[in-house]
Amino acid sequence: MSKIGKKIIIVPEDVKVIYDDKLNHLKIVGPKGELEVKMKSRIIFSIKDNIIKLDRKNEQKNTKSLHGLYRSLIANAIVGVTTGYEKNLDVIGIGYRVSLENDKLILNVGFSHVVEIVTPEGIDLKVEKNSIKVSGIDKQLVGNFAANIRKIRPPEPYKGKGIRYLDEIIKLKPGKSLKAEK
Repeated sequence: MSKIGKKIIIVPEDVKVIYDDKLNHLKIVGPKGELEVKMKSRIIFSIKDNIIKLDRKNEQKNTKSLHGLYRSLIANAIVGVTTGYEKNLDVIGIGYRVSLENDKLILNVGFSHVVEIVTPEGIDLKVEKNSIKVSGIDKQLVGNFAANIRKIRPPEPYKGKGIRYLDEIIKLKPGKSLKAEK
């Protein structure tokens, strides 16, 4: 049995879990919003006394792989509707600027043009000086949007300029002059 799939999920009291047997569809409603998880029919879902357990119908390889996946998706959705998810990005470099206009993130990061990114629905952005805070209730959406922002100008290895996660550590390479001295 899957180590992740056999773990139980404890549902907080302010979260409501609605399961539709016919569509095999799970709806999770909490204080921050609601999320939906579409499940395969090979996974058996049961909820009792605010505890969710997942089991599988058979021991086929595809079913085994889905067991842990759906347990993680449901747990992430419960955390999302209660506390939410957040990613922080720093823009480091001389002349690099970030601003927010309506629903567009405007990045001036050393290109000949300004890069504009439209924020998707379900994502909240906050910009302070040269830091960007991406937050929302869907873990996949928050992580993907933050990765797309970082992809515009990833940190370079010599001076560390670019867009990086707040807790990311960039290992800097020595330049030509330091390399020649050795």
